[in-house]
Amino acid sequence: MTPNAASGPSRRSFLASTAVATAAVAGGVPLLSACGGSDGGSRDGTTSGKDAAKLLPSYVAASVVTPDIPSKNGSAVGFTGKLDLADLKTSVPEKLGKGGRVTVMSPFWGSPPKEDNAYYKAMNDLIGVDVVWQNQDGNTYDQKLGAVLASSEVPDVVVVPGWNMTGKIPSAIIGKFADLGPYLSGDAVKEYPNLAAIPTDAWQRSIFGGKLLGLPMPSSYVSGIVPLYRQDVFEKEGYEVPRSCDEFMAMAKDATNARAKRWACLDMKWTAFNAFGVLSGNEKSLGWNQVDGKLVYRAETDEYLEALEWTRKLFAAGVVHPDAKLGKSNAADPGPKFAAGEFLVYNQDISQWWSRTAEQATQNPGFRIWGMDFFGHDGGAPTLWAQNPASIFAFVNKKASKSVIRDVLAVANVTAAPYGTKEYMATNYGVEGTHYTVKDGVPTKTDQGNIDVMNAYVMVASPAATIAHPDFPEVAKGQVEWQQRTGAVTRKPTFYGMQIVEPARYTNLSNDFEQLEDDIVRGRKKIGDMQQAVSDWRNKGGDKLRDWYRKLLDENGPAAG
Repeated sequence: MTPNAASGPSRRSFLASTAVATAAVAGGVPLLSACGGSDGGSRDGTTSGKDAAKLLPSYVAASVVTPDIPSKNGSAVGFTGKLDLADLKTSVPEKLGKGGRVTVMSPFWGSPPKEDNAYYKAMNDLIGVDVVWQNQDGNTYDQKLGAVLASSEVPDVVVVPGWNMTGKIPSAIIGKFADLGPYLSGDAVKEYPNLAAIPTDAWQRSIFGGKLLGLPMPSSYVSGIVPLYRQDVFEKEGYEVPRSCDEFMAMAKDATNARAKRWACLDMKWTAFNAFGVLSGNEKSLGWNQVDGKLVYRAETDEYLEALEWTRKLFAAGVVHPDAKLGKSNAADPGPKFAAGEFLVYNQDISQWWSRTAEQATQNPGFRIWGMDFFGHDGGAPTLWAQNPASIFAFVNKKASKSVIRDVLAVANVTAAPYGTKEYMATNYGVEGTHYTVKDGVPTKTDQGNIDVMNAYVMVASPAATIAHPDFPEVAKGQVEWQQRTGAVTRKPTFYGMQIVEPARYTNLSNDFEQLEDDIVRGRKKIGDMQQAVSDWRNKGGDKLRDWYRKLLDENGPAAG
């Protein structure tokens, strides 16, 4: 986690301070569960409805700590108060670990700490399990994952991010990992109260091959991408926060002065998709929705083309920063130029709302970043589409003994402890004095903390989505309330929350759309090129893939209510 931050609404925000932030949000990867059929050896499909209900753990809300802002409309819970270490609650009164040894393979971004570091020692003592980390480079994790899962030497626990579930990995998950249902389904989960407090939607995403296999990382289902803007400049210049596409264009033209090195925005394609109500491109299954009895894919819709055309007009009007024109908006850190006022609005992960605030607090005290509400293209309420409520999972080796499985669940029960508990502080901040200090109720990581307390234990399981910034409580409040307003106009598409694997023959079918989108909005290609690409997509398998999803829907029913 980033210093001073306790923001865990998604893996995406966890990764936002790492080199792979863009990888986490870049686009659709096929995910899975299964209920029948086969293609190239993998089991295709999903598990939902009554079949899933039998597998899901009972939900028991956490009562140890009461958030300052409760979850609403799918938002994270929020904490705005200062942190009092003397008042931290205990959510795991007795060690559930039995002293066994558990090996965990997990992606890691940065330089892994020494194996015998104080953080690992303290956590293992707290849990009662000897966890041994096999950290792997997160940027090449898919390669290592494939090799390990194809071998006979699989660690006790393997962490798999959703964006790595490609190729043969989905079928390997079903074949290599243990059914956790006997330990967690129904009331069995109550032995692990912090796991019982994980939202049901996240557990639904943990069903693979008709069994409860994964320990999930819950996230808010509302958009993790926010149109972030310079609130201080808007107020100083008298700009109104736009409530329609026309208002955004008018503001953008007014704010842009190329001679003064100021442009309105970066590439606003993601905001355009939300303004026009385009189905999500975050995962392949979320790009489908049933409309008047027919399954429609996002790229087939008028709204999709309209969003691209509006974004193209922004580029054509010269209001987009030249870096984005060159395609640099996702590759380079936009922070310095945003702070310098070279552009006023950009799309990015919600975690940057806090991180930009924190980095500018001392050097640029007048700087204020805020989240712009999504607007409907015509000025009405937008139609937004839900993201999936979990995107990273930990799995237990199928060959693991019952004692090892229980030790893994003991680890997860500690790492899933809610904010405001001793277990949360230990998991996310380490040892007081060694890894962090607290001044005026604000925990700050030490240099050693930034070395040792990185993405390790948090990868096993986490609590319900949480936002807490004791250093900037107004930001925490703003983030949660933004999610609540966004959630109020967010709908769940037909295949929301399902783990789905598409047949292998369709894996690369839609791979070229994203590059074509970027070419169109930058004027290198035309809308007609996309219409042709969609026609080709249908002929090359899109219509057959639609039939496959229809069969899946007819057999299982929709997951969303």
